Amino acid sequence: MNAAWIFGGGCLLGAALSAGSLLLPRALHHLGGATLPASGGASIHTHETFEFLAHAPWEATAPLFGADRERVWAPDWNPAFLWPQPATDQAGMVFTVPHADRTAVWVNTGYDPAAGRFEYVYVLPEVVATVIGVQLSRAGDATKVQVRYERTALSAQANEIVQGMARRDAQAGPEWEHQINAYLAR
Repeated sequence: MNAAWIFGGGCLLGAALSAGSLLLPRALHHLGGATLPASGGASIHTHETFEFLAHAPWEATAPLFGADRERVWAPDWNPAFLWPQPATDQAGMVFTVPHADRTAVWVNTGYDPAAGRFEYVYVLPEVVATVIGVQLSRAGDATKVQVRYERTALSAQANEIVQGMARRDAQAGPEWEHQINAYLAR
């Protein structure tokens, strides 16, 4: 959810919810990170995952994956909450993240710290619909973190942008690991 990865774009909450449920074909999971080639103006879908170890127990790590609490470990992450007010991490939270001259609208579609599951959807009109999933598992005194990015270009013209985003997604594990562990070490 690093803001540097967001290309921005104004959108309505309805568009985010519709695109999140309609434009993200789960049938492409079997491609395991492959990017579909664009053909005849077709939009691509990407699927990237990474894992890392957070050097703290589950109880300390899980809260860090709420959009509000992420501010403590992710530089430049500063969502503006539309709901709830005041900002609180909970299921269904809706927030915006500015980027350049545009704004992305994010919706939390799964918030279950007890089970270690978190999911967010955001849509950049005419560019991309994105699902970000985080799954935690216990690893002794540490916590294993698996992050999944699924992106669907909303037009064939956005395919190159989405491919670039997917390349960054695939390389994001070390950055997330460093940022979270630096925070946990304080």
